[in-house]
Amino acid sequence: MGKTTVLYQTVSRLLGKGVDPSRIWWLRLDHPVLLREDLGDLVRLAVESCESAPDNPVFLMLDELVYADSWDTWLKTFYDEQWPVQIAATSSAAAALHRGRLESGVGRWEEQHLAPYSFTEFLDFVAAPPGVADGNDGGARWRGEAEATLADTIAAMPSGPSGCDVFSNERRRLMMVGGFPELLRFAGEASHQADDGYEHSEAELLLLSQQVLRPDAVERAVYKDIPQSFGVDNPMMLERLLYMLADQISSLLSPTNISSDLGLAVPTVERYLTYLDQAFLIFTLPNHSGTEVGVQRRGRKLYFIDAAVRNAALQRGIAPLEDSREMGMLLENLVASSMRSLAVQSGVRLHHWREGKNEVDLVYDDPRSPLAFEVASSPRHDRAGLAAFIDRHRRFYGNSYLVAPNASVISAQTSASGIGTLPVDALLIAVGAQAHRDMMNRLRIDS
Repeated sequence: MGKTTVLYQTVSRLLGKGVDPSRIWWLRLDHPVLLREDLGDLVRLAVESCESAPDNPVFLMLDELVYADSWDTWLKTFYDEQWPVQIAATSSAAAALHRGRLESGVGRWEEQHLAPYSFTEFLDFVAAPPGVADGNDGGARWRGEAEATLADTIAAMPSGPSGCDVFSNERRRLMMVGGFPELLRFAGEASHQADDGYEHSEAELLLLSQQVLRPDAVERAVYKDIPQSFGVDNPMMLERLLYMLADQISSLLSPTNISSDLGLAVPTVERYLTYLDQAFLIFTLPNHSGTEVGVQRRGRKLYFIDAAVRNAALQRGIAPLEDSREMGMLLENLVASSMRSLAVQSGVRLHHWREGKNEVDLVYDDPRSPLAFEVASSPRHDRAGLAAFIDRHRRFYGNSYLVAPNASVISAQTSASGIGTLPVDALLIAVGAQAHRDMMNRLRIDS
């Protein structure tokens, strides 16, 4: 996901501020030599070599931190004993990092989550301008710039045809290949023909993604990261659970049914689901309710952090390209995972909603400007679920949208039903821009 690159950028920033290079140490803790060394001894060596002091610390870049034995205890020690160090660290083993944070990290270190590329970031990566002009209203243009809230950003879009359909190929590539920088380099080649005249086809990109992600994301998490972090003694059952979940993407989660199918106790299924969530493979959305008790009691909806990981787990090959129903589920997952990334940065809770036969895919419960979205394959999709949701929760009147490819921008505020429409690509661009703005605000960085 570019974690090591972030460390390189941190080093570059320190050097740019005039920090002596001798005070910046880079330790790749998964290196065979360093694996044999105690983390405390390594840090003590850096401190003594630089004659580090509280007002003149040594800067440590610890790549793949969790390979160091007792890494969480050592970080706790460095903080509590006020060692003269500043530390930036990375880890691919998200589950181990999560557990260490729970046991030692509270109040001692800050964790930053690198999500897969947003649609906005991908467009920037392939040099496609994120702003959209409709060209039919005297030059009105929405530049894909974020406002104070997502609702404000949506309100800034010019009404009418958005022109976002020009990005449909890029959206499909992101959806199929996944938001992973190394793989997206090849997706960029598909957007701009290579010098030798050869162009990667969509099917080739999809197969390449699955070949890379299955060992690097799926098998590593199931057979290495999770067992090492949580002591799972039957990783094959964990893998079977992941396959079952991959086949139920964007559906309501039923631990009882899964328990029956796998022959596992319900508490074991729930525990395994937590492990997969903490390994950043899946996430679930609770059902929106007027009370917290109702939220916790009612069913959850299942998504993958990136649908490409789901395709790799099932080894689907090019089958998704030929199945309109499956493509619809993958589209919903892309929107849901993008909204989740925004929710992480903004601190806003994200839900789904279902009562009887009525449902709404995504409820962004911003206390300032709440929003509800139903994701569909066509602008003609039925809006009964949104209408029932508005009847049940009136504060979403004028704040609810049907989202679909090729839809026009129609404001929910001006609609008699309180339901507007949005092109899916325009929403993805808005969400990506909003997530970036909220992240910069959270980190107190001027953009």
